[in-house]
Amino acid sequence: MRSLPIDTSAMHAMLGTLRPKVKDFATGEIATDKETGTPLVVVEVMVVMDGRAEMLQVTVPETGVTKGIKPGATVAFTALTASAWENTFNGQNRHGIAFRATALTAKAA
Repeated sequence: MRSLPIDTSAMHAMLGTLRPKVKDFATGEIATDKETGTPLVVVEVMVVMDGRAEMLQVTVPETGVTKGIKPGATVAFTALTASAWENTFNGQNRHGIAFRATALTAKAA
């Protein structure tokens, strides 16, 4: 699936939550990066752009997250991309956009 880069220069983001990305809820298995094997985390951020705010969930490798970063911190993404996804679950078609970044860092105030 093709990933499209996102220009974050006009985006202001504030960290909400950070949690491990679960691959299998039945076993509790944590998702890992297919190439490096690094555990993945889901970062929930409030993004403000053009006077509008939205909550986004972005997948980031655990090693790409600044240590000690706290909810409410202003953050910046490195190499943020968007990919369309679609699947069928219990006979229902679902689709959406998945966001991924290589790193999440605290941004100077």
